[in-house]
Amino acid sequence: MTELEVPRTAYRTMREFAGDERPRERLIKHGPSVLADAELVAIILGSGQRGENVLDFARRILNGLGGVTALARADAALLQSVKGLGPARAAQLAAAIELGRRVQQADPEARPLLTTPEAVAALLGPRLAGKPREEVYALPLDSRGRLVGALAPVSSGAANAVALRPAEAFREAILAQAVSVVLAHNHPSGDPRPSPQDVALTRQLIKAGDLLDIIVADHVILGAQSFVSFKRDGYAFG
Repeated sequence: MTELEVPRTAYRTMREFAGDERPRERLIKHGPSVLADAELVAIILGSGQRGENVLDFARRILNGLGGVTALARADAALLQSVKGLGPARAAQLAAAIELGRRVQQADPEARPLLTTPEAVAALLGPRLAGKPREEVYALPLDSRGRLVGALAPVSSGAANAVALRPAEAFREAILAQAVSVVLAHNHPSGDPRPSPQDVALTRQLIKAGDLLDIIVADHVILGAQSFVSFKRDGYAFG
């Protein structure tokens, strides 16, 4: 099997990191929600390898696979295609991913309920605050309006524009067998008012969703202090 290669960064041992920079210590002090994806993977791995600390190793795994959404779909065989991931650590990652999936399935009430633009803004606002570029989310929902797929952007663009193909927008929804999606993205300018391009893209995705039998329930744009709901404010819908 061909190994996935990603350039490595300059080597630092974990001992050279300050205590509050180390993933395990950050998790214990602040909780897991503040950690980046690579930090969480690093904690699962436990250690790096010769010439590569565990945090850089975790970043390389994510980069090699294509991000946390791709990691969530990877099986043990695919994980072993990343250089340095042998059977034991590939199994560790695969087990952690499966455990998270089972927890989510076992307790649907724990999944975010996203039936209002306020709920969408509360969920994504902290993630998108201060981002220099637009990031687009297509949040897949079940029949009750609860999130059923991965919470990850489907596309990112420039400081004031983003391109999104229907295939990207609905991929996660199709995999999760979602009934609907809520679109959401940020405006780094701080002004949440939609541009003509935003409205045109939303109309395009509503039509694509109709063909796929997936409802586009809303599109929420988040600004610095406020948000706009396309459904509520009369953009693109109707």
